[in-house]
Amino acid sequence: MNLKELASKLGLSQTTVSRALNGYPEVSEATRKLVVEAARLYGYAPNTRAKALATGNTHCIGHIIPVSEKREMVNPIFGDFMAGAGEVYAQNGFEMIVTMVEEDQEDALYRSFRTRKSVDGVVVQAPRMLDHRLGLLSDIGLPFVVHGRASSFDAPYSWLDVNNRSAFRRAARFLLDLGHRRIALINGLEHMDFAYRRRRGYEDALTAQGIASDPDIMSTSEMTEGNGYANATRMLGLPKPPSAFLVSSMIETVGVRRAVEERGLVMGSDVSIVTYDDCLSYLQNGAETPIFTATRSSVREAGKELAQMLIERIRNPQSIPQNRLLEAELLVGSSTGPFKATS
Repeated sequence: MNLKELASKLGLSQTTVSRALNGYPEVSEATRKLVVEAARLYGYAPNTRAKALATGNTHCIGHIIPVSEKREMVNPIFGDFMAGAGEVYAQNGFEMIVTMVEEDQEDALYRSFRTRKSVDGVVVQAPRMLDHRLGLLSDIGLPFVVHGRASSFDAPYSWLDVNNRSAFRRAARFLLDLGHRRIALINGLEHMDFAYRRRRGYEDALTAQGIASDPDIMSTSEMTEGNGYANATRMLGLPKPPSAFLVSSMIETVGVRRAVEERGLVMGSDVSIVTYDDCLSYLQNGAETPIFTATRSSVREAGKELAQMLIERIRNPQSIPQNRLLEAELLVGSSTGPFKATS
């Protein structure tokens, strides 16, 4: 079935049907739903090549993953984010292109996307403190949104982020209120913007209580189970070990728990743990009662919101950039308890 036949069955003009399928705001929501349902019922699928030639748009959105970060492809956080974004793309008639590239070829790929008109826009993920990609994309005029923020880039741009500093300040305060004073930070790589902000929040809470941060119980590394285990093992072996851990990811926290239990300690009694939890589909934090006390946000919902922001940016390139700062909630689980002095 072609567009003309679908429009005839609905008694609408081809222009209205096309605009409804492409999510244009001047088409009412009722009409859009009617057209989308009819397209699904009759098996109508637009010819993407013809659409690109007619409109100058590909209806494709790019996600570039440097080869150095290939583990992201199997990271449940990445998977949930892409699932959320993909749902919104599909609803709006966009396709997703995921490309892996050598890090020194990333800039050239962005330029190629623009000159060849391969995609209508891109999502920038895992922004660094010093991230030149935002300036490059602004200069070449390729629409983009950022999952996170880049502290070094001052020009306006569209981003969606979690308030990492506030989340870790609140988590550290929670542990301080339980009487803990030796609180370890197991963080991600701190050239990444989110990890830098999390350390600042942790330090804010300690400073407010007159406690100096101790580098011996602070770590920055790739967020893997193995690194969580190794860092926690080292810290628990110190003459003055921490009584609590603040951890940057659920994956690392699994390793921290392994280190705690390997020493014969009881999580929630001998040692408290607070983790950052992204409400992951395949690594859930318990059922009714959380296993870990966690600062929680939904990365799948973030994917949905960011995808919608990019689509709006593509449709209205002269619009003012949107910024969205989400607050994480703190859920108390069984991994934390009052400080217990040891003899």
